[in-house]
Amino acid sequence: MNWITNYVRPRINSIFSRREMPENLWHKCNECGTMLFHRELAENQNVCTQCDHHMAITPRDRFQHLFDGGIFSEVDVPVPKDDPLNFRDQKKYPDRMKAAQKKTGEKEAMLVALGEIGRTPIVAAAQDFSFMGGSMGMYVGNAIIAAAQEAVKLNRPLILFSAAGGARMQEGILSLMQMPRTTVAVEMLKEANLPYIVVLTHPTTGGVTASYAMLGDVHISEPNALICFAGPRVIEQTIREKLPEGFQRAEYLLDHGMLDRVTKRTEMREELITITRMLMNQPPAVKGDLPAPEPKEGTEDTPAEEAVEK
Repeated sequence: MNWITNYVRPRINSIFSRREMPENLWHKCNECGTMLFHRELAENQNVCTQCDHHMAITPRDRFQHLFDGGIFSEVDVPVPKDDPLNFRDQKKYPDRMKAAQKKTGEKEAMLVALGEIGRTPIVAAAQDFSFMGGSMGMYVGNAIIAAAQEAVKLNRPLILFSAAGGARMQEGILSLMQMPRTTVAVEMLKEANLPYIVVLTHPTTGGVTASYAMLGDVHISEPNALICFAGPRVIEQTIREKLPEGFQRAEYLLDHGMLDRVTKRTEMREELITITRMLMNQPPAVKGDLPAPEPKEGTEDTPAEEAVEK
C-alpha cells in the first residue's frame, strides 16, 4: 500500500480542486450581459440592477411582491375537457401539457388570486408565458370568467397581468371562442361599476391583445414590452417596408395613445394601489398605517409621555 498515492494525493486534490458552482446561483442579463446573483435578482423582481431590463417572472413570484405581506389565496378555476380535438403535431397535446406542468409546477397558463394591496382588497389574474407561451385556451377563458365573477361577488376591482403569444392552436376554434367569452366577463365588471386594470407585460400578442388585454379601464405596461396583434416580422414581410425603430413596443404605443402609463415593475405595486383606490373612490393609502401595539397592563408612562400629559 502506497500511503502517498492512496491517501495524501487524493486529499490534496480534494482541497485544491476547483469546486463546481451550481448553475442556478447566477443569471445573465439578456440585455447587458451582467451576471446577477439569484437572490439579488429575485429581490429586485427579476429586473436587472444594472440596465433595468425586465426579465420574465412567474405569476406566483409576481403576486409575492404585489400583495401585502406576499399573502394571497388562489381562486378555483373550472378545468375544461382534456384534448377536446385529439390534436397532435410532433407531440400529442396531453404530452405537451404534462411537459409544461412539469416545467412550471403549475396546472395551466393563468393564476387567479385574492388578496390586498395597500389594504385594498382586489382580485388578480396573471398569465405565465413559460407555460406554452401563455397561450389562451379554454382554461384561460375559464380563469378570466372566474376572476370576474369573484370580483363582482366580493365587490372588488380586477387587475390582470397579460403575457401571451396568442390563442392555443391545439384547441382550434375552442381557443378563439375565448375572445368573446372573456369580453362578456369584462362587461360583467363594467355593469357592476368595478375597475378593470390591465398590466401588459412582455410579450402580449395575438388574440389576447384583440380581446381582454385591451378592454381595461386603465392600461399600464412594463418597459419595452412587445404589444401587438401580428408581430413586426410578419408586418414587414407583408407590406415589404422597414418599420420604425421600437415599433409595437410599450414606449411607442404610449406616445401614440394606446397606453396610459409605462411603469417599472419595482414601482408597479405603488402605482396600482394609487389607481385602484382612486377608481374605488377611496382616500389615498397611508404608508405605515398598521395599528399601534396596545400598551401592556401595569406599564408606567415614559418621561416623554409624562411631559405630553403635563
